[in-house]
Amino acid sequence: MTTSGNAPNSRAVVSGSERLLPSGAGFAGDIDPNTIVSVTVLVRARRPLEPEMGALTSSVDPSSRAIMDRTTFAATFGAARADMEAVERFALAGGLLVTMASLARRSVVLEGTIAALGVAFGTKLALYEHDGQSFRGRTGPLTVPAELADIVVGVFGLDDRPVASAQFRRAIEPAALASTSYTPLQIASAYRFPAGPDGSGQTIAIVELGGGYVSADLDTYFGGLGLTTPTVIAVGVDGGTNAPTGNPASADGEVMLDIEVAGVVAPGARIVVYFAPNTDRGFLDAITTAVHDTVNAPSIVSISWGGPESGFTAQALTNFDDAFAAAAMLGVTILCAAGDNGSGDGVGDGGTHVDFPSSSPHALACGGTRLLLAADMTISDETVWNDGPGAGATGGGISAVFARPIWQVAAGVPATGRGVPDVAGDADPQTGYAVLIDGSATVVGGTSAVAPLYAGLLARVNQQLGKPVGFVNAVLYANPSAFRDIVTGNNGAF
Repeated sequence: MTTSGNAPNSRAVVSGSERLLPSGAGFAGDIDPNTIVSVTVLVRARRPLEPEMGALTSSVDPSSRAIMDRTTFAATFGAARADMEAVERFALAGGLLVTMASLARRSVVLEGTIAALGVAFGTKLALYEHDGQSFRGRTGPLTVPAELADIVVGVFGLDDRPVASAQFRRAIEPAALASTSYTPLQIASAYRFPAGPDGSGQTIAIVELGGGYVSADLDTYFGGLGLTTPTVIAVGVDGGTNAPTGNPASADGEVMLDIEVAGVVAPGARIVVYFAPNTDRGFLDAITTAVHDTVNAPSIVSISWGGPESGFTAQALTNFDDAFAAAAMLGVTILCAAGDNGSGDGVGDGGTHVDFPSSSPHALACGGTRLLLAADMTISDETVWNDGPGAGATGGGISAVFARPIWQVAAGVPATGRGVPDVAGDADPQTGYAVLIDGSATVVGGTSAVAPLYAGLLARVNQQLGKPVGFVNAVLYANPSAFRDIVTGNNGAF
């Protein structure tokens, strides 16, 4: 943070909190100052993670890693109680209500009126419109009292614009493509996933920013494959709920795809779906809730939502990555879809961009291929997924934010930044996954199918090993012979 002045009422800028309006956004009106809003304030860690992370994230031997339990982590790397109390005093002095505080998540949730929050964080909120959507927005940085300058590392929820898109694509004509669609079981078999384990004893977390699932559809789908429907639990975050729309083209498609792919590959695993609003606050809170959930204790988190790095504030990029680093120390694997809009990631400026949060070096970025299987369900051909402009292609490229991690050096990734993706799997909707969404049998692809596919694989692996593999990137890059390189095709620039 930076401070302005030395007077008792001097203010400090919350580092990385600067916001710009999207190009073309227009002012749509003032907000009733008495409107009640909740925000999440993140405070610094009791001890920085970086010194501990170096050895863990470069280790190629998972068995040598010491995985920290959630209680010990909270006491060692969570927030200091004094820091939390400082934020609470600030909130109460400003007429804000403290509704939740978590040392493990380093989060304090504050509730108050638009007017009180604007004064507390030195900003003005208004309504804006962009691409047919209305959102509550702000411009410029946020500030806090100078005494909180080193304590507060992020403030989320004042701005509620959508930050991510579901990374799934429906086949153009699902009914006509039955011969080029596969069940998740067929794809797992073609990729030679270990056949013995079924994920029993494991918990897979899935982050969703909209939509919902229908239990009867899940029973029909799994029953049709001769499987028992896995245990599926919905957890609401920041007011998010399991809210199916009834439209297969909506976010329901993402939710059902994620559950069905992960559940078929690892039918013995328990699946916990964390529903949150599609805002930077909702997204981050869903992640930290899942990672630090002591009740469900997932060892795998699958995320099929994302957007260009340029669409996130610096504080979001930093704090999402910190949440993933915490997950690594807890033995939790984070899997993120790498995007469905090729090397430009839908930005449209002619440049190359990668999708976040898959570009975090603490996530396993999952890209996409076009997979063709022979009559005996073995692989006959696999190429980079690219259906042409506007039709979808795997995301991938070099991060403009995160440095190249040490485990990518030998792989020849350019030194300019972290390379994406790390792994890939079938994602072309024209050779996609046969699923059931809102009562409709359909074929779906996208890199959002690859994240839950690998989540199911890791559930099998964790069961077989008897312990979670956790942060797996360095292990994968150290064992290239375990993989098949896909060397035909491109996603635009790569």
